[in-house]
Amino acid sequence: MTYGKIGAALAGAAAFVASAAMAGPLPSTTATTTYHRAQVDGVGVFYREAGPKDAPTIVLLHGFPSSSRGYDKLIPVLATRYHLIAPDFPGFGQSDAPPPSAYAYTFDHLAQTTDLLLEALHLDRYSLYIFDYGAPVGMRLALAHPERLQALISQNGNVYREGLGAKWARIAEYWADPSAHPEVLDAFLSPEATEQRHTAGTSHPERYDPDTWTDEIARLSRPGQREIQAALLHDYRTNVAAYPAWQAWLRQHRPPTLVAWGANDPSFVAAGATAFRADLPDAEVHLLDAGHFALDEKNDEIAALILPFMAEHVPSP
Repeated sequence: MTYGKIGAALAGAAAFVASAAMAGPLPSTTATTTYHRAQVDGVGVFYREAGPKDAPTIVLLHGFPSSSRGYDKLIPVLATRYHLIAPDFPGFGQSDAPPPSAYAYTFDHLAQTTDLLLEALHLDRYSLYIFDYGAPVGMRLALAHPERLQALISQNGNVYREGLGAKWARIAEYWADPSAHPEVLDAFLSPEATEQRHTAGTSHPERYDPDTWTDEIARLSRPGQREIQAALLHDYRTNVAAYPAWQAWLRQHRPPTLVAWGANDPSFVAAGATAFRADLPDAEVHLLDAGHFALDEKNDEIAALILPFMAEHVPSP
């Protein structure tokens, strides 16, 4: 669905949000975010939680180089109707960041740790919101526990080669021989790249809080971060190799799927959104006039797509 065609959908979704808000008062604490830590898989994992615990759960999986903080504006909107869990992966945000000698920074391991957290929280049914690095973590969870997945929401969460932007050709050189291409890692972790992940492709720069990327730059500058992020960037090749298996899983299980994609993202391009239709003909696919961190400028629009989608496919009790 192109920019011009989403107007009616967003208007209808906005009306749904308004009617949902008028459906009756909820306890004022349901939308209040609380902050927690759990010790799982030998590492301390931080997570945000909001919403009624007896409501359907949405697990929000963040990307690079951000954390669950990226969902701060979305959580209160969804938490009036749904239970939200947003963890920080090890090495990110407020979670522990042990050195690679003590914790293997692979996407298999991030998924294992996240799985153990969800089990520790006794969550055996949930929907997944996948974004950036959260997509390979989420797809591993889906393949491991297909019976647990109620719905899938992808916001620039890529699972198709068609979605890989031009920069991935250089990253592929790094995968082949990291020691021969330190400049790829340098560019990947640079302050300029960290800012541009947010601002590239935006038509609304005034909606972007510069504290977001300055905080990310500060975190990437911490001791040990270069080694952690180098390990994950190198392991990202396993995600691309797994794309065919993930696509086959989507065709087989046909989870209700909403794709809300920042179409101006230079990293995961718009073709990665429309590619979902090949495996999931019933998927809702929306291309938004936004960049990679689409929530930074399209929080209300994305929430207005999620609420009616969830109400249709995973209604609250």
